[in-house]
Amino acid sequence: MRFDSRLLDEIRARITLSDLVGRRVTWDRRKTQPGKGDYWACCPFHQEKSPSFHVDDRRNRYKCFGCGASGDHFRFLTETEGLSFPEAVERLAEQAGVALPAPDPQAARREQRRAGLAEICEMAARFFQAEFAGPRGTGARDYVQRRGFLPATLTEFRFGFAPDTREGLKRHLLSKGVLEPDMVEAGLLIRPEDGRPSYDRFRGRLMIPIQDSRGRVVAFGGRTLSPDGQPKYLNSPETPLFHKGVMLFNAHRAREPAFKSGQAYVVEGYLDAIALAQAGLPNAVATLGTAFTEDQVLRLWKLAPEPIVCFDGDAAGISAAHRAIDRIFPVLKSGYSFQFCFLPDGMDPDDLIRQRGVSGFEQQAAAAQSLFDVVWDREVSVARLDTPERKAALEKRFDDLIETIRDLRVKRRYQLDLKFRLSNLFFEQARQSGRFVKNRPEHGVSFASGKERVSDSDDFGIERQVIGICRRYPHFLDRNFERFSRLPLRNEWHVGTRDLYCRVLDDAVAFPITKLTESNDDPLREILEEEVLENIGLQEQKDAEFATLNHRLKILKSDPPERFVEDVFLHYMDVLELNALKDELELEVADAGESFEEADWERLQALIQDLKRRREECAREEAELAERAKKLKSAAPGAGPGMAAAALPAE
Repeated sequence: MRFDSRLLDEIRARITLSDLVGRRVTWDRRKTQPGKGDYWACCPFHQEKSPSFHVDDRRNRYKCFGCGASGDHFRFLTETEGLSFPEAVERLAEQAGVALPAPDPQAARREQRRAGLAEICEMAARFFQAEFAGPRGTGARDYVQRRGFLPATLTEFRFGFAPDTREGLKRHLLSKGVLEPDMVEAGLLIRPEDGRPSYDRFRGRLMIPIQDSRGRVVAFGGRTLSPDGQPKYLNSPETPLFHKGVMLFNAHRAREPAFKSGQAYVVEGYLDAIALAQAGLPNAVATLGTAFTEDQVLRLWKLAPEPIVCFDGDAAGISAAHRAIDRIFPVLKSGYSFQFCFLPDGMDPDDLIRQRGVSGFEQQAAAAQSLFDVVWDREVSVARLDTPERKAALEKRFDDLIETIRDLRVKRRYQLDLKFRLSNLFFEQARQSGRFVKNRPEHGVSFASGKERVSDSDDFGIERQVIGICRRYPHFLDRNFERFSRLPLRNEWHVGTRDLYCRVLDDAVAFPITKLTESNDDPLREILEEEVLENIGLQEQKDAEFATLNHRLKILKSDPPERFVEDVFLHYMDVLELNALKDELELEVADAGESFEEADWERLQALIQDLKRRREECAREEAELAERAKKLKSAAPGAGPGMAAAALPAE
């Protein structure tokens, strides 16, 4: 339904935005000025400690200056409660006492028809509940008792039982005046094409009502109670009310707890979702046994920015995750993704809860893999990399998958991260095969070779860390490309590696990573050998003049926030630029002769003052970073005395 702008303005005028938002946030007393309609709070859309979320009652707008979220009354409801826009309008119109216009006659007839079918489904749900509680429901009650479902859970989720008869539900609904064609349209009866009488779709099954976002019963899921019954789970067919590829079981209950916790769990079956809800995890939904669709992905993101998909750890569960990936990739967008939790083989979420409790489930979920890692494992686990052609084929599979991403920023991030991870994989494979060996005289490459070049530059260590950070966090390099490409590096190996990285970034799609790793350039091989030291023996590390990036920049062992690592990266570039400026200034002073005029002297004095200012800024940056590193190190598990002091190396 389309709503007139005057209607929306009237609703906004009758409901104060700060009252609506205030149900979700606590206003900051220092910054808030109610008399001016000016309100501040910590943002409800992302984690923060200082309030950057602003509500302006005069303009009926909110905006977060941290994450960028903004909107009005209706947008706030759609983002916090997962409502559709029409649902948000209806909700607020009711609260404001504003009458909504009647829909056009055709839409009114469709809505009336859907309401009629929903009423029929509601009648069926009450019938199944009565059968569950009656004499014929003994087997169903025994089954749910064995599954550990409590009476309150059975009531909340309206467990029912479909008797094992051909026309039990049909006769009941006919007695209530429901027409047979309407039962067929609601998905409750099956009408054979050969003209035989219609019969109940669900027979001898435990019944679970499926509810829409309003809580209306629109379909059913039935589990067979017979050991030989097939299929094990049977859902209602597609109807005017029910579309499997759009709906999520339990979404109307999970919406608010998912928002409050910032997380949602996605399971394959409705009984698993019910088991999680009973255990105290109401933010769980189920996909009704269907493969992910784009509509479901978008609905899940209304619950949480990175839902955790919980699949069985067997081959079927992994296969289901892999199918989901192909549906997720096209709609990926900044700030939204998925995590994948593969449960121990042979266990579903219900089994895990019963055996290990909520803490056991949460521990398993906390170890969930990122979407990026699952994609990586899917492609690499089946790849053979023994020839250049097969390496190129793996790279093309990644390229083809990434090409489906519509969000250009996310696509770029995946391109860069995968290019650099592929280069590590190809190099490590070559190293293990013996193609790159220590102290190869024919190319002059060895672990000790870096030692001979240290004297070339006092900045060797900082340069190497900048290069290493770029490799581990290629998006830092992408964000600071222009500055990095002009960075005054002194070591020839680092210059060569920097130029190579810039070539990759200039053409991330067309530049083959096999070309990068097959290169005979000494600088790259030296860097790569240092990168893979994390995977070789301790003795080899001791033999190396330079250890891994983690050894150089010890704070990385504490898994610091990316923001901190990027600040270190930017600081090191400041240091290198400052040192280059100092050398340039010293050279100019040394070359000054009798022809040095007053204007030259004034310019030189200005450069000296600029150098002094930048030195002071650099010193402040270093002190601040050292203090932040100290806090990070002290908060890290196993932090001991002296660890914080070693967080940032001396420059």
